Amino acid sequence: MHALRRSPQEPDLICAPGNAGIAEEVRTLEIAADDVEGLVAAAQAEAVDLVMVGPEAPLVAGLADALAAAGIRCFGPTREAARLEGSKSFCKEVMEAAGVPTAGYVVVTDPQAGMAAIDRYPAVIKADGLAAGKGVIIAQDEAQAAEALDGLLVGRKFGTERVVIEDHLVGEELSLLALCDGEVALPLASAQDYKRIFDDDQGPNTGGMGSYSPVPGVDAERAAEICEVVHQPVLRELARRGVPFRGVLYAGLMMTADGFSVLEFNVRFGDPETQAILPRLHTDLLELFELALVPGGLSGVTLEWTPDTAVTLVLASRGYPASSSSGDRIAGLDRVPDDVWVTHAGTARGPDGSFVTAGGRVLGVTALGADAAAAREYAYAAADMIDFEGKQMRRDIALRAVRA
Repeated sequence: MHALRRSPQEPDLICAPGNAGIAEEVRTLEIAADDVEGLVAAAQAEAVDLVMVGPEAPLVAGLADALAAAGIRCFGPTREAARLEGSKSFCKEVMEAAGVPTAGYVVVTDPQAGMAAIDRYPAVIKADGLAAGKGVIIAQDEAQAAEALDGLLVGRKFGTERVVIEDHLVGEELSLLALCDGEVALPLASAQDYKRIFDDDQGPNTGGMGSYSPVPGVDAERAAEICEVVHQPVLRELARRGVPFRGVLYAGLMMTADGFSVLEFNVRFGDPETQAILPRLHTDLLELFELALVPGGLSGVTLEWTPDTAVTLVLASRGYPASSSSGDRIAGLDRVPDDVWVTHAGTARGPDGSFVTAGGRVLGVTALGADAAAAREYAYAAADMIDFEGKQMRRDIALRAVRA
């Protein structure tokens, strides 16, 4: 939302459903993100010119298809194309057909078959469907694998009926997002995400506890090379199937000693990487969305970036990711400098009108600096000004970049 508000086109922005922070900046509508019918009706009533779909759930539910049927332009993939994120097994199948490097895998539907498929530990066990970033378990031994498989396939955690078991890869993770017009994938700046809840990558996976951009060694030229091997083949394969992909294609990669391998694809802007990428972008984001709606529209486009590094810190509520605490008063937001981007996620207004927690990941705090060390120092200084009961925040975000 911050990036779109900076557009020189000065768009009139509406957000549904939004949150307490977004409501401070733009008009919001109380419509659930997965209410496809309600969102289409609202877009028609508001005479909306272009819809940008943020979360994965409405894309997987077919919001882009429904908007197209109503004659409303949408930046986001169709239901079939969104299966790249909605189904891990489908994603693997497409990567295999496209020749995209990825870890070896098997798909199973019962715990016994799953245990038989694991020949070494650690083993990566993934729920086949959407799981809000929490559906990946790295089982260190047989007991953890059995517990994970039982929870997913017997307990139906996340509603999954299938599980993907992958080889465990070792290396540095890299996030590379690309804007796609069905034919052309235009890479954005590289970023690195921190998935585990605690420092030194300890504890369970989360939706992301922080990020930074760019990643040392992955400049624009290197990003374009990766995009040509990762994103572009997927676009070609989907087009061959009659499913052109328009929107954001997010590749989560592992940079191993043997080269890079794709861990997953998401079909939208992912946080917290987006919070570290878009503040660095000088090119008009709205214009890029417009170009992506035309097949080949992104061909020859060159993006302009600030040379600064951006560091994003996620402030999470007590109990996250197993649970979350709501209603805890948030203090100190008024102390944060104006040049620091504070992105609201799980926030609401309390009875007295103050901001309170309303979810697992509460706020994202992003700062820019001349290098990773400067951006990191400024981001932590700003994040330490904000407080709420049970606040969780990793202290090692972007240290890899500082030490690189």
